[in-house]
Amino acid sequence: MNILKIKETCLYVSDLAKTKAFYNGRLKFDVIGEVPGRHIFFRAGSSVLLCFIAEAARKPGSLPPHFGSGQLHLAFEVSKQNYATTKETIETAGIPIEQEYDWGGGFLSFYFRDPDEHLLEVVMDGMWERGR
Repeated sequence: MNILKIKETCLYVSDLAKTKAFYNGRLKFDVIGEVPGRHIFFRAGSSVLLCFIAEAARKPGSLPPHFGSGQLHLAFEVSKQNYATTKETIETAGIPIEQEYDWGGGFLSFYFRDPDEHLLEVVMDGMWERGR
């Protein structure tokens, strides 16, 4: 297989309005799709973040039903040059940073949470390049 990247990832959320206020309002992700009571989709760089109400996505429809629960984790990648600015933007938006971690080799990341307590991370690009 020659997978290029993960194109989209999904979080299951409890309140679409809170999710929109966080990802669009505070993180400034563009909304690219929305169905009230079911889901909202955001552009995250060249990827897509899907946010579903779990019970609504669990129901059979034109796509296979899916469901999840619990606190999940995902990471957003930024350039090394934009890392400090991104961290400052998150802090200025009033989002608490739980921890910053030094991965060695000049790579840092920091962690914060969304309204559903999913653990979000911002990592410097190049951190998981081949050979590292």
